[in-house]
Amino acid sequence: MDIKLLAVFDEVYKTRSVSRAGDNLGLAQTSVSLALGRLRRQFNDPLFVRTSEGMLPTPHATELIQPLRQALELLRVATHQQVVFDPATSRRRFRVSMTDISHLQFLPALIQRVGKVAPEVHIEMLRITSQTPKLLEAGESDLAVGFMPELEAGFYQQKLFEQGFACVVRKNHPRVEARMTTSIYKRERHVAITAVGSGHEQVEGELQRLGLERQVALSLPTLPGLGNLLAKTELIATVPDRVAQMLVSIAQVKALPPPFSLPSFAIKQHWHERYQHDPANRWLRSVVAELFLE
Repeated sequence: MDIKLLAVFDEVYKTRSVSRAGDNLGLAQTSVSLALGRLRRQFNDPLFVRTSEGMLPTPHATELIQPLRQALELLRVATHQQVVFDPATSRRRFRVSMTDISHLQFLPALIQRVGKVAPEVHIEMLRITSQTPKLLEAGESDLAVGFMPELEAGFYQQKLFEQGFACVVRKNHPRVEARMTTSIYKRERHVAITAVGSGHEQVEGELQRLGLERQVALSLPTLPGLGNLLAKTELIATVPDRVAQMLVSIAQVKALPPPFSLPSFAIKQHWHERYQHDPANRWLRSVVAELFLE
């Protein structure tokens, strides 16, 4: 069992594709197919079965993936193998887990940047769920971006920026003009954004600490459509600063500072320690960081 076979197994498992595995490893598709044939003989199992969703692993392959990945990492360390990643020619598929807010805030800029320097690279977006930590560990998600306190422990992370909150209302709101006051905030009806990474818990916690109650007329688990909703109603939304700026740019709404202090929070990118030194993953992280830190 050599390192090439282990790498082929790992990439086919991640990409669900013989051709994409070859692209990521810099191997011809025939070489990947031959390696897969050797692996099947070695384990006396099909390992991967072609379906409409790609090359899906058999139960035996699923059992093998963790010990084989550990073996692959040990071999790479022992042999000091240097994997070269060339974004200009790579056809790699990256899977990035994002909160709705991160999706809306920087996905267009990410796609533009990647398109310029890595035209053949494919980005697949995944939603942040309770399975995200396991996906990062297994290499089925390369990166997670957003406000995710649950990923603070056990993962590498990089702070991208800090942000606070703003109140967003329709431009011609009949009772909210140039300033949001505490009395207006308490009197008016609100839409609560409960999407993962929206800072909803921070807002609710601070309101409770201050002893303030707001009239929540609507709770939304997602952000798309919020600008149109606010422009056509008299609701108030308390959202992260950058979301407020985006809503102002796309809808007939205005953003005002909250009438009381709300805690800021950090947007970070997270990755598993197994991919700390992976050249492709390091490149992706550098692209994401440049979008915010330049």
